Amino acid sequence: MKIAFDIQPLISKLKSGVAYHEEELIKNLITQYPENQYYFELFDGKNRIKGLKNTKCKNIKIRKCKWFSGRLYRFLSSFIPIPYSCFFPEEREITHFFNYYIPPFVKGKKVVTIHDMAFRVCPETVRKKTRLFLRLCIKKSIKRADRIITVSEFSKQEILRFYQIAEEKIIVIPNGVDFTRFHSNFKKDRIEKVKQNYKIAGKEYFLFLGNLEPRKNLVRLIQAYKIFLQQYCRNQNNIPLLVIAGGKGWMYQEIFKEVKRSNLEERVIFIGYVSDREIAALMAGAQIFCFPSLYEGFGMPVLEAMACGTPVLVSDIPALKEIVGDAGKRVNALSVIEIAKGMRELYFSKELQSIFYERGKERVSYFSWETASKKLYQVYQELKESR
Repeated sequence: MKIAFDIQPLISKLKSGVAYHEEELIKNLITQYPENQYYFELFDGKNRIKGLKNTKCKNIKIRKCKWFSGRLYRFLSSFIPIPYSCFFPEEREITHFFNYYIPPFVKGKKVVTIHDMAFRVCPETVRKKTRLFLRLCIKKSIKRADRIITVSEFSKQEILRFYQIAEEKIIVIPNGVDFTRFHSNFKKDRIEKVKQNYKIAGKEYFLFLGNLEPRKNLVRLIQAYKIFLQQYCRNQNNIPLLVIAGGKGWMYQEIFKEVKRSNLEERVIFIGYVSDREIAALMAGAQIFCFPSLYEGFGMPVLEAMACGTPVLVSDIPALKEIVGDAGKRVNALSVIEIAKGMRELYFSKELQSIFYERGKERVSYFSWETASKKLYQVYQELKESR
């Protein structure tokens, strides 16, 4: 087959969940099926591709458009039907867009990944220009798509709730875990070296990792952490820090204000964006991985933390229930008290930590990028045969 990928998400300086999802699927696809011809297509041709560095396949051609930026093309093509095929004219059976949007006049069969419906369910937590763009374009993308990929049964039902689509058009392919990176076999000196890089050497810590944005519920997490310190840690010598890792997303100012209001500047540590080389060791070194998100289509960092052997504290929302099952502590995301109690239970109970460690190892074994890429390739084959 001739398969084209829109790799626009992979030129960002700070990779998002969409970029990790795309990179892992593409790497596994071309490893398992190297006989195909692959096209990597992107606008902003002067930018470097951040992902896919270790990809070894002779049948890859990179196609760059230097006349438009990706943002400009997305904006203009949402109003004016500027053909994608004018910029990328190569014949292909399949073109896959991983970030919600299919532009007009794409050659071959078209596949789009829709990760969640956050812009519809909790629009106040989504950047305004993103929300407006998706509102304007997602119906067109759905109409243009021959298949829609989403990452959980919950997200599938959300898409069906908001849009009239034949159910068989939506295929659920869960995200996976890169077990070569995320595992529980890190040596202590490796973990301490990473901790030293972020000035938390020798300290215990709870960890959050993700974009700093309202949907991640970080204000309540900080409030719960304050309760945890005041009510449960008065007689503790080694009080764990709360380490918040991730790049600034949008509407994040309230998070920093809450830390100041709570007088926690010395206990809540913001370490910014963490490199790919250090994420797993940072997760493995945490006492608890905290992810009390208000809304998710999947929640990839939770799986990765479980793979690292770290107990997870997650919100009791449908997507995370689907992924975590009984392998983590689930709490009401809207209850600061319940989040604080969850911290206490996980931190002070070695028995509970051991239970979740064993359950987590078993749970994550069902999620692999190799399996995900095989399912995706089957979708491509079925589309090709339906011509």
